[in-house]
Amino acid sequence: MHKPDPAPLSRFDRIDAAGSVLPVDRPLAEEVPVAIEFNGIGYAVLMATPADLPDLVTGFALAERLLGEGDAALDVDLHESGAGVVARATLPAGRTDALLERVRHRATDSSCGLCGIENLEQAIRPLPPVTARTQADRAAIFRALDGLRAHQPLNAATGAAHAAAHVDADGAIRLVREDVGRHNAFDKLIGAMRRGGNGWDGGFALLSSRCSYELVEKAVLAGCPLLVTISAPTRLAAQRAREAGLPLVVLARADAVLAQGIALD
Repeated sequence: MHKPDPAPLSRFDRIDAAGSVLPVDRPLAEEVPVAIEFNGIGYAVLMATPADLPDLVTGFALAERLLGEGDAALDVDLHESGAGVVARATLPAGRTDALLERVRHRATDSSCGLCGIENLEQAIRPLPPVTARTQADRAAIFRALDGLRAHQPLNAATGAAHAAAHVDADGAIRLVREDVGRHNAFDKLIGAMRRGGNGWDGGFALLSSRCSYELVEKAVLAGCPLLVTISAPTRLAAQRAREAGLPLVVLARADAVLAQGIALD
């Protein structure tokens, strides 16, 4: 279950501006429920492309703060069913309390005033400071932007997938993961880097999506020294990045980039 082909061709009618209709066949990206279990506890169900799922589970665990910097990557067992995929993993022994605490908050009924306050605090938790620094300059960012499309086979076939790329300091793309969900794609990339023992090495992350606060948090928790996104950030994303010291380059296009919190050479 690594990189499945796009779904079988589906029939559409292509309609041009003159009103002509031409039947065409087009592949569609797969999207299935992925039920994640940690230590035998049902934790979350994600709608995801069923590829690179061990990477997805590992990256998701890091984003949920169920794995720490010194923890080994997870062994993930996958079980397919007619309804989707069940992904089972066992966290390190020292992470059991964190798992139970997160499960308690995720299951809390937020209609209760006090419980709602607890959930809000959990939603916007303090982030650790970003200490790593990128060695990339403007030229490296533009080089990566030029090369990203060649690393997006699923999106090329379907037009329906986001990409997350690990780019080195010179702008060369080292690793890419794709998914119909932008969060999943980044989790897959971060998980793949952890599973492969790869660090950022002065490079950066390039995402083919807008910059939401969740993606900022994933970058910070993964120790990413620079986050580059194709589209704009939300105000909360920019605020969270500033608080953690994560440099952002957003609205990154072939002709221009918009930088916040970084001096690009």
